[in-house]
Order: sequence, then C-alpha cells, then structure tokens
Amino acid sequence: MESGPAIFTGMVFALFGGGLLVWTAVRARQRQPVAHGVSPVASATAATLVAVVALVGGAWCLTPL
Repeated sequence: MESGPAIFTGMVFALFGGGLLVWTAVRARQRQPVAHGVSPVASATAATLVAVVALVGGAWCLTPL
C-alpha cells in the first residue's frame, strides 16, 4: 500500500533529475547560457548539482521497494 506513493515520487524525482541533467548538458555543449543573467559556469554547476540531488532522491525513494 505504501509503495505506490514512493514509486510515484521516485519516478518524478528521477525524471526531473534526468531531464535537467540532459538539458544542462545540451545547453553547455552548444555554449548557450543555462540561466540568463548568471555566470555560465555558475549556472551550469548549480543546475548539475540540483539534477544530481534529484536523481539521488529518486533512487532513495525507489531503493526500499
């Protein structure tokens, strides 16, 4: 019964983290800004960090299943 919300939450975190990581990589490879008005290195680093945290959170939610 409790695994349903954990699966949903884990998948949301994993999809968000994966999508953000791919989007950041594509923007950085094309030398386009990840966030407007912010240093390119700082914005790419912050976006990558958030993506990794979301992926870890998704894995943590899905691990006990």
